Amino acid sequence: QVQLVESGGGLVQPGGSLRLSCVRSGSIFSIYTMGWYRQAPEKQRELVAQITSGGSTNYADSVKGRFTISRDNAKNTVYLHMNNLKPEDTAVYYCKSALRGLTDYWGQGTQVTVSS
Repeated sequence: QVQLVESGGGLVQPGGSLRLSCVRSGSIFSIYTMGWYRQAPEKQRELVAQITSGGSTNYADSVKGRFTISRDNAKNTVYLHMNNLKPEDTAVYYCKSALRGLTDYWGQGTQVTVSS
């Protein structure tokens, strides 16, 4: 059974930093594209950052230059380093694994709240 477990969310002040982690169970983690998404109240879920098996990354314009996605294949883990956080970053952050032709899997989400 594939399972994705996120951690690292919490309450931070504007300008602060957090690091989210997502551990994916199952075999051959290294071949999957991994992504971070977020969903704020009354808004649609949106892609925040993505990293391919080859290490290529892309980011939403709203987080570019502030967030960094990385992966450690030996630990079956993908990270999201978030710097200079803003109130508009407040959302539930979800981890997703994807591979063409196979089922996408989602974690349960971790809450990030940015407030003074």
